[in-house]
Amino acid sequence: MNGQQSSANLLSESKKIFVGRQPICNKQLEVVAYELLFRDSEANYANFSDENCATSQIIVNAVIDIGLDRIVNDKNAYINITRDIILGGQLTEFNERRLGLEILEGVPVDEKVVKAVQILSQRGHTILLDDFIFHEDLIPLVEIADIIKIDVLQLDKEAIGEHVDILQKHDVELLAEKIEGPEMFEFCKDLGFDCFQGYFFCKPKIIRGERIPADRLAIVQLLAKLQDPKTEFSELEKLVSKDVSMSYRLLRIINAAQYGLNRKVDSIKEALVILGFRAIRNWISLLSMSSIDGKPHELMVTAMVRAHMCELLAKEIDRKDFDTFFTVGLFSVLDALLDQPMDVVLKALPVSEEIKAALLGQEGPLGEALTCVLAYERGDWDKLIFDKVGRDAYGKLYLDAVKWADDVGRELKAA
Repeated sequence: MNGQQSSANLLSESKKIFVGRQPICNKQLEVVAYELLFRDSEANYANFSDENCATSQIIVNAVIDIGLDRIVNDKNAYINITRDIILGGQLTEFNERRLGLEILEGVPVDEKVVKAVQILSQRGHTILLDDFIFHEDLIPLVEIADIIKIDVLQLDKEAIGEHVDILQKHDVELLAEKIEGPEMFEFCKDLGFDCFQGYFFCKPKIIRGERIPADRLAIVQLLAKLQDPKTEFSELEKLVSKDVSMSYRLLRIINAAQYGLNRKVDSIKEALVILGFRAIRNWISLLSMSSIDGKPHELMVTAMVRAHMCELLAKEIDRKDFDTFFTVGLFSVLDALLDQPMDVVLKALPVSEEIKAALLGQEGPLGEALTCVLAYERGDWDKLIFDKVGRDAYGKLYLDAVKWADDVGRELKAA
């Protein structure tokens, strides 16, 4: 096989890859980068951490083919790299400096690897050491690295502290990964970690006996009104129109969204007529939830990705109630937004039994769609099963949802 044929085959293979992302936040819970997750949609192994150079090249081709802007917007992206790709020279011709390179823990450290990593660093790539366990042999790479990642599930708290003490003597940032809840985030932040990876901010920080604050309670009451089946068209119009700020933000979002409208929408009544009651209800819910203070912006981005991917899955099988699927994805973060258990939150909302079953037990078609979306989010690729949706479809649906959420997220910040 000649080189041209080989490149064409690799590019074709790159289109069969699931690409996911996990946020990396600073101490202020602002997203500074995403780690990209990859999986061959036709394979039965979890990732591309083997030593196959062609496999590594497929990942690089996927990044080039899809484009970093579509996957991570304007943020940095980190990918795992093997010894083969470190030494293979593919990255020395790759001009995207936003691509950070995570050296896998199993890569043997020798003179060739150290020299190649040094060159990649000099070319402007952020160098990360993944799943780091300290050993004297790793010091040459520690001296080059910008960020060192510590898996907090792999070590106990005492060992994590010992690693921090050792590594703070070097000019590196420390990243705690696989943080699963607010308590571990606070522990690692207090130890001196600089960055944090995982969906820990999607978990509620529950304080027993504490009620929903008054400002958030008002939003719950609005959501309840929106979900009440007795709320009529005219009531919804009045509800929004009397809130000047809400009206402005809603019209801005609708006119910026990709609805294919051939003219500008100038009033809430017009928006309701064109887009329909249920679509506007979802937009108002989204805007209301995004106005909650003290929560990271990425929580709403996650909610929007979930909402739109649930909606796209429903459309993929020609469900007419795709807006309800959107609602389930959007409401899946309500417990984290309100710092209350989901069952407590849902008692205050007159949602259907189907939505309750989906949010509490991931039951029924709505719950199955949410399960699928959460599995993609975690990189748990083997659980990507929803009705008759083809396996190759999930990657595109996810990337479309990410692009939509990032675009709407920008408008939310600007509105």
